[in-house]
Amino acid sequence: MNNLKVGFSRNNINPQLGCNVAGYFVKRIAKGILDDLEVQTLAIECNGKQIIIMSVDIVNLLPETCNRFCNSIESVTGVSKHNICIIATHTHTGPFTKPGFSHGDAEEKVTNYINFLETRLIDSAVMALNDLKPAKMGYIVGYAPERVAYIRRYKMKDGSTMTCPPIDDPNIDHAIGELDQRVNVIRFDRKGSDTIVLMNYGLHADTIGGEYISADWPGVMRRTFEKTIDNVKCVFIPGCEGDVGSTNVHPSGGDMNDTEISFDNEMKSPGMARFVGRALAGTILQVYDKACYVDVDDIDIIHKTVKIPSNMPNPEDLPLAHKYNELHEAGKDNEIPYEAMELTTVVAEARRMCNLENGPEYFDMKLAGLKIGNVAFVGIPGEPFTDIGVGIKNTDGWSMILPCALTNGTMGYFPMKSAYDEGGYEARSSRFKSGVAEIIIEESKKLLKELNK
Repeated sequence: MNNLKVGFSRNNINPQLGCNVAGYFVKRIAKGILDDLEVQTLAIECNGKQIIIMSVDIVNLLPETCNRFCNSIESVTGVSKHNICIIATHTHTGPFTKPGFSHGDAEEKVTNYINFLETRLIDSAVMALNDLKPAKMGYIVGYAPERVAYIRRYKMKDGSTMTCPPIDDPNIDHAIGELDQRVNVIRFDRKGSDTIVLMNYGLHADTIGGEYISADWPGVMRRTFEKTIDNVKCVFIPGCEGDVGSTNVHPSGGDMNDTEISFDNEMKSPGMARFVGRALAGTILQVYDKACYVDVDDIDIIHKTVKIPSNMPNPEDLPLAHKYNELHEAGKDNEIPYEAMELTTVVAEARRMCNLENGPEYFDMKLAGLKIGNVAFVGIPGEPFTDIGVGIKNTDGWSMILPCALTNGTMGYFPMKSAYDEGGYEARSSRFKSGVAEIIIEESKKLLKELNK
């Protein structure tokens, strides 16, 4: 028997101009708005239970900020804070949302924006709950086309490992890992109202660069899909994207059309965002009409706190780490003997070492498990590598499993154990010891088993 109701809302969350643009280790000031940032909210109800899922066009949020937002939403709507998932789309052309990461006037803008965002999320939750309508759910898996996504970590011929090496670098040997090109698609057909389509795929929302506010390719994908089919709204939830980007290091044919190479060796431009967004909208279109419909007679959400060892620095590495961190903070990156993505890597690694000089020895990580009938979501507070998603999806008992990155906050990168031996930006900057990915897979499987009782 189907007892499902679904509500939807969409609110603008554009920041004020002059704010710092988040996503890189170089300073960028917002000069204008290329396209709108938005929060898309799904309210889901079944047999008296209510769950709220929010997809927010920002790079990330701290767990404590998400907790504050969830408390505020609960106080206004009555929906338990434990039944709310706030998920960042991870656009790298949105405002800073982490207090303490800016200085002076910029820091004030961060605080002001968080206060503004809180009110917009509360409004969006209220509107989605007021929009609840009887619905049926269908699901299907599509496959992303070629040239959209690439593993961004490479083994070099000299034996080193690089994240985002220079285009056509003769030292490139091979990519480390395999893509998961599965695109999870869920549609909620609502009585007398718009159909809501939810898309889940693991790819960095970092194809534009520059100093103009933008939702990046997820915004293009939403707009493209919605223009193609009447009375439909599209929502993006990021999958396991920690080691996945959109740059082809060996471009050919028209790969360089309407794009350019950025300071960090990646293909970035509004044209690149259009290409990726349109291609993935096409993926949804290919499977949209063939979704498998199922009755939903139960929804639920549970949380699990996992203790993760900290990647504390070796004492002998700290002097150089402090030197690089101080140079970066002083705006003197030119005195650090690296460039492009190698510079980003050593700066991020130095910051990690300095921040963890005095511990803690462990972090508490909160995983979220959500089910809608026989479809499950696993929320992970950070950026998991592709193989984490593959491991989680390989869990029996579910028709579809959606691994969701950047859920209820971010704690950084979650590389596979092998990546710590290989090196590269993500592993060298991660706050967690080798083994974190394997812990997440194991604990997520336990969470799914408990959710399926």
